[in-house]
Amino acid sequence: MNEQFDSIVIGAGHAGVEACLALARKGHKVALLTISLDAISFLACNPSIGGTAKGHLVCEIDALGGEMGINTDATSIQIRMLNAGKGPAVYSLRAQVDKQEYHNRMKRVLENEPNVFIKQAEVKQILTAGGQVSGVVTQQGETYYAKTIVVATGVYLKSRIIIGEYSKNVGPNGFSRAEDLTESLASLGHSIIRFKTGTPARLNGRTIDFSAMEIQKGDNNIQSFSFLSEQTPENKTCCYLTYTNLNTHKIILDNLNRAPMYNGEISSVGPRYCPSIESKIVRFADKDRHQIFLEPEGLNTNEYYVQGVSTSLPVDVQKLMYSSIKGLENAMLMRDAYAIEYDAIDSTQLKPTLESKLVKNLFFAGQVNGTSGYEEAAAQGLIAGINAALALEEKEQLVLKRNEAYIGVLIDDLVTKGTNEPYRMMTSRAEYRLVLRQDNADVRLTEIGRKIGLVNDVRYNAFKQKQAQVLKVKALLDTKLKLDDTLFALFKAKGESAPTVGMSVKKAIKRSNINIFDIEEYYGLFTNYDKRILEYVNTEVKYEGYIAQEDEDIAKLLKQEAIKIPENIDYLSLKGLRMEAREKLDKIRPLNVGQASRISGVSPADISVLIIYLKSIK
Repeated sequence: MNEQFDSIVIGAGHAGVEACLALARKGHKVALLTISLDAISFLACNPSIGGTAKGHLVCEIDALGGEMGINTDATSIQIRMLNAGKGPAVYSLRAQVDKQEYHNRMKRVLENEPNVFIKQAEVKQILTAGGQVSGVVTQQGETYYAKTIVVATGVYLKSRIIIGEYSKNVGPNGFSRAEDLTESLASLGHSIIRFKTGTPARLNGRTIDFSAMEIQKGDNNIQSFSFLSEQTPENKTCCYLTYTNLNTHKIILDNLNRAPMYNGEISSVGPRYCPSIESKIVRFADKDRHQIFLEPEGLNTNEYYVQGVSTSLPVDVQKLMYSSIKGLENAMLMRDAYAIEYDAIDSTQLKPTLESKLVKNLFFAGQVNGTSGYEEAAAQGLIAGINAALALEEKEQLVLKRNEAYIGVLIDDLVTKGTNEPYRMMTSRAEYRLVLRQDNADVRLTEIGRKIGLVNDVRYNAFKQKQAQVLKVKALLDTKLKLDDTLFALFKAKGESAPTVGMSVKKAIKRSNINIFDIEEYYGLFTNYDKRILEYVNTEVKYEGYIAQEDEDIAKLLKQEAIKIPENIDYLSLKGLRMEAREKLDKIRPLNVGQASRISGVSPADISVLIIYLKSIK
């Protein structure tokens, strides 16, 4: 088979499907090649989407025209807002989804998308001609040609699962691994690194004593992930909380010599922020217990995911360990926990567009870039797909700035700083958290998605209608509240000192204990407006001063971002720069001074030298 496509996407995980859909929806003919059709959007680890900072990414994907948010809302079985007791900058949606339905629905979306050709095939070689991609060759002997390629291979490159003394050269969940593609990428000049992640056991829900655990219910009447979802997701099930104990810890410590992480069987680097249970016990030796969440894998299965007990200990130790936990004394393991090692590339060899610096029109997205998590993968896949499409159209490519999106922070961190461990998105990585909230993702990004061509008329009209409603709500903020019994009653009920004068709605909302919903309760001003719109306006009012301060900081950032750096600059011979700075700048080759200033090993003094030089060559 020697068929010609506009683009080829290798891998159909969360990165691959977003890349494929972005290309296809922009009118390009795409071949989606995956080792297994059963692995399309497969949730290999936890059966959930979202979480701290990850929820932000999903909302941004949705605002740009991606599919993850829509798919999550459609298959959600429980949804919660994390960090609700903290500030709105760190509010993060997290949904338990039906694992099989999530896969099924996304597969149907791909199958029904015009311009998408799906084939179960393993790619072994990337073809190039004249320094740019030309196609791929599969293990089955087929050749596919295309002008752009997106590599979204997840954790499948030479993957190996490890369970105690047992190991096997397979991918997650027993899927086949990619045998030869690593060598092809290396032959093109890409540096290969070896990472590790893992997943807990799955237990039979019929053998779990949920009555011994704390029930974790979902939240009602909260926002959905997608701005297109008209109905809030329905809570159809519960999660449960229990804890490890000193006996659990003793079982683990007594068997550390059999733990691959500690006996040398595993030497690759694992995720710092999602460690195995044995790493947690060793690292936090002063802790008497650790939280464990039991999460249902779906409505049509008894399998439960044991959040917080990822391990690669031998099966006999796993059985002892799990049975030592309250509520799991008689629990039956349906799937053993395991660690998985896999190959990834050095992400600093990528441009901020996610295009390889070494091969033109070759893009990378997802865990192959050194990240962890479904949401990080999907975000990269969307951007890689967009830029592969823009390359075909010979248009300027999309680079989201750090002040525009968490996606911008994620990709900038990867290509500017690189990572020596699986990278996880966190709110603390973003400098402008109040500006980059979940509730304003559509405000920040929908116009960008529309300009690119991914935001269709339905989505755009919904966005414009929402904006019109926001303006109407903001106009009502100037409404004068008289100094009368109603105002006194409101202030007394909310624990505020008694008012001495009348005031505007906006001024009342700025009080610590009063919000826009309290105004609605006492005055009925906002009865006909969507709750999400009211929450958005409430946050804008409450944090107006802080947002203004972030806007000032962003203005300073944009001044540096505006100073472009020529692609052909010779850093190694640039006088005044320290040798470390020369080498780092030469390797990363930043697009602008802002990006250069974020490179590890480049000091403010180096940036001053660089700016002076750039001015001298104008």
